[in-house]
Formats: sequence, C-alpha cells, structure tokens
Amino acid sequence: MREAIPADQRRRLVEVARGDAPADTLLKSARLVNVRSAEIHDADIAIYEGRIAGFGDYKAQEVIDLGDQYVCPGLIDAHVHIESSMVTVPEFARAVVPRGTTAVVTDPHEIANVLGIPGVRYMIASSEGLPLQVFVMASSCVPATEMETSGARLEAADLESLFQHPRVIGLAEVMNFPGVFLGLPDVLAKIEAAAGRPVDGHAPGLTGLPLNAYAAAGVGSDHECTELEEAREKLRRGMHVFIREGTTARNLRTLLPLVTEQNAANCSFCTDDRHPEDLLEEGHIDALVRLAVAEGLAPLTAIQMATINTANYFGLGGLGMVAPGYRADLLVTDSLSELRARKVICGGRVVAEDGTYLGPRPSAPMPPGSGVWVNWDQLDLTVRAHGRSRGRVIEAVPEQIVTGQSVEELKVEGGAAVADPERDLLKIAVIERHRGTGNVGLGFVRGFGLKRGAIASSVAHDNHNIVVVGASDCDMVSAARNVGAHGGGQCVVADGQVLAAVPLPIAGLMSDLPLEDVRDRVAAMGAAARDLGCILPDPLMTMSFLALAVIPELKITDLGLVDVVAFQRVPLFLD
Repeated sequence: MREAIPADQRRRLVEVARGDAPADTLLKSARLVNVRSAEIHDADIAIYEGRIAGFGDYKAQEVIDLGDQYVCPGLIDAHVHIESSMVTVPEFARAVVPRGTTAVVTDPHEIANVLGIPGVRYMIASSEGLPLQVFVMASSCVPATEMETSGARLEAADLESLFQHPRVIGLAEVMNFPGVFLGLPDVLAKIEAAAGRPVDGHAPGLTGLPLNAYAAAGVGSDHECTELEEAREKLRRGMHVFIREGTTARNLRTLLPLVTEQNAANCSFCTDDRHPEDLLEEGHIDALVRLAVAEGLAPLTAIQMATINTANYFGLGGLGMVAPGYRADLLVTDSLSELRARKVICGGRVVAEDGTYLGPRPSAPMPPGSGVWVNWDQLDLTVRAHGRSRGRVIEAVPEQIVTGQSVEELKVEGGAAVADPERDLLKIAVIERHRGTGNVGLGFVRGFGLKRGAIASSVAHDNHNIVVVGASDCDMVSAARNVGAHGGGQCVVADGQVLAAVPLPIAGLMSDLPLEDVRDRVAAMGAAARDLGCILPDPLMTMSFLALAVIPELKITDLGLVDVVAFQRVPLFLD
C-alpha cells in the first residue's frame, strides 16, 4: 500500500512532476538502480518536499551533478534489535545512516522485557526527528518463555494499544513457536491482535507438520535459519526468509545459495544484533550487500533484497525504490559491488557524505527508572553436589547463538561442583535482577577458555537478568556486584579487580555514551577476557545468548537449565 500524502502536498508534487513548478533538488547524471524494472538506466532525478517528483529535464533550486554515480534506494534492515548496539537510537542512527541505511524495522523486545510498554514507547520517542525511519514491531514474547523471570509481561491487550501508533507496523518475532503450533490461546491471541499486519517468526530448526502449523497460524517470516535446507523448507511454506549476518549469528554464506533469480523477491537481509565495533568498522546492511556480491550474488539482486523486498513484505508504501511519489531516501555510490555510500539522502536532504554524518544529533530522553534489584548479601553461587558428579554442560559455539550440550564428570570439592578451568568447564550463573526474587540459575559451560577471572553482563537475551561466567565464585560475585553498582552494564574481573567495564544505565542495556566510546570499552573488555585465556571472538555477545531459552539446545535462566528442544527445564545433575 502506498504511503498516504497530504492532499495539498500531493497537489504541489504533481505540479512539479509535470514540470510546471521547480523542484527543490535535481540530481543530474545519475545511473539509477531501478529495483522494480531490474535495470540500471540514466536519469536526472527531481526531488520536491522530500519525495521523488520524477525523472527528466527539470528546473530546480539546487542542482547536484553526480557524474554518473549510481543512485540506489536507501537500505532497509528487515529485523534488528537496536538495543543490541548498546547505544541510544540517535547514536545508532549516527552509525548506520552514513552507511546508506535509511530505514530499519526494529523489535524492541530487549527493553520490553525490562520495562514493558513504557520501554517500547521510550524507543519510539527516541527515534523522532532522526534521518532514519524507525518502524517498530510490537514485541510478542515478553517474557520469551515461562521458564524465566523478566521485568514485564505483555499480553494481547497491551499490544493492541501499541498498534495505534502509525510506526508500529506488525507483530515481532513469535519466539514461542511451540505455543503457536500447539494452538495455545494466549499465543494465538497476539497474532489475532495484529489484525492482518505482518507477523514475524522465530523458529530455529522447526520442520515438518509443526512448521506447517506455524505458517498456517499467520507467521510470515523467519530470520533464524542456520542451514540451507531449513531455509528452503520455510520458503516453500510461503515464509519470507530474512538472511541474517549479525555479530554472533553469521548465516549469510550458508544461506545465500537459497537465493535464485526466480525466488529472490521473497528474501531480505537483516542484522538482528550488531555490536558497536561491527557497526563502525564493518558496516550495517551495506556490509551484507558487499558480502553477498563477493559470494557471487548479482549486485542488483542484493540491492533488491536490501530495499524493495523488505518494503514489500512489510507493506512500507513509498519506501524501497526510487520512483515518482516515493520518499527521497537514497544512497549514492561509485560501485554497486563495493557499495560505499558517497552521499546519503533522507527525505530529500543530504544527511551523510563520505561516511560523515550530517544529520541532527538529538540526545535521547531517559526511560522510566530501571535498575538492579539483588540482595547481594544473600547471593550464593554454590552448586551443592550431594554426592553427584555427572552433569549437563552448555557447549558454546563461536559466532553462533545456538549451543550444544554434553554430559561431563564435574569437578567436586568439599561437596560442591566447581569450575574446572583446565578442562574449560566454567561455572555460569543467571541472577534475577528485576523483582528481587533471589532466583539464581546455576550451571556449567564450555567454550570460553577462561583460565581465571569472570565476565558479567546485564545483557542476557531475552530476560536480561545478570549472566556471569567465571573460573571462581569470588570473581563471579565481584563481577556481578560491579554490574549492579552501575544499574546495569558489563565487566571483566580477575582477583577481585575490575579490568574493563562499560556501564549501561539505560535499562541495563544501553549506554548514554557515544558509540565510539562504547566500542572502545567493549574492545577493552574483549582484550581483558583474552588476557584471561578466553578463546571466543566476542565472549560478551556469546554469553548474552546463553540465557535465551528459545534457541537450541541447552540454555540457562534464573530458574535453571532449559532443554530448548524438549522446551522444558532440566536438572543440572543426571545421577
């Protein structure tokens, strides 16, 4: 559906389009990447009041000669959690707009799990007045499961109030896929509340008849495919496939063979979760286009997947292509394969040039109060063995959010199971921080490689309790306490000393510092973790997903271990 234009603006636009009044801007000598006709053709592009008036010989108040540079539609991220950038929405915009991203579809379920509806409204308010179109999907799974404690709960009635906002365009990833295919009334009620709006999916590994039921319920997309045949099966069931390349989950190379000239219109690109360093150094959706082209995808097809395909899926009329009546959200580049933005135009204004952000930089308001509510004097991380030693172990997978699981002989000292750094068996704890329940989930994890010290974070998808991994209980407690002292954050501790940290005072998820400062602090934590023996490329991002009880196989929440395949809590010990 085309975006509504006020009647008086439409009249003026038509007048300019037929050549009876001057345009605001004329982009001369452009090579237009036409994602609808699937061709590249020469064009002079007239812009008036933030919209494309037409192609041709127009008079204009300002003429910009592009010298045969390519003009593409602004890029659109099909699915992103802005909170995972660890900065405010304005800072996120400052990072991605110079890369050519002019619109994102965000699911604010990270902050929703902490603050509920006020958190979602905070994200919407923070995005006002930016040279970045921020569309919101109403978070469907708060909490993600009943096997964890979050800071809020959203029911179907809560979501209906969000749908009244014009930039809330659908229902966000339905992570409770068992609830969907089993037909649980409260889960289906949220899909019904979407009232025909797009409904995004989240169904890792789902196949066969359960997948049929999931799609039949009205779920229209999936971004959790990690295997080619999994993506192909979902595409065959009528689902739009979002090919993801984030910081931890990097699936583009594996899934790209799915895309053909015949089915590409049903595929889009998304980042899901990207850390500050990747945003600043590697890029955003532009990085996915470059990688796809390097892997053999035709540049025009890659650009379609980053623009019009996403706009079509979400019904974002007026976005995703360069055509009369559409918003003048444009990326100007020398090369389609390299796709480095020379100019970025949003709403007809040049907002970035050669990587420099020219747009406004408003400060984000602070959200309603949130913090860390833990009785530290009663915190006990002891794993009492009671004569048992065979226990379940979470197997961390580098650059993936899925985990494996194994059964190991745990090291027992003084009647308690303890970390065994020599065998890379570290202790992991999830400490409830929202309600002061005193809940602490305890377990063991392999894959970090820490020889000493501990790492803690209040970013722990999706409940965002405090997750801490360590080689000793003392350092784990010290790290968790440091996070609590700042109202949320991340830190690396050894021998009771904080080696590196980043405070995250906004819901325990985001910093009020510039993105570059956050990047540097995160890099310092990574370096500190490596000095302690860590072998993961991004231990904090990997750790943040160990509490996500909707991604296979074995995860941990404040209520204990969760076998995601069986979708039930399981004991640590098997004996």
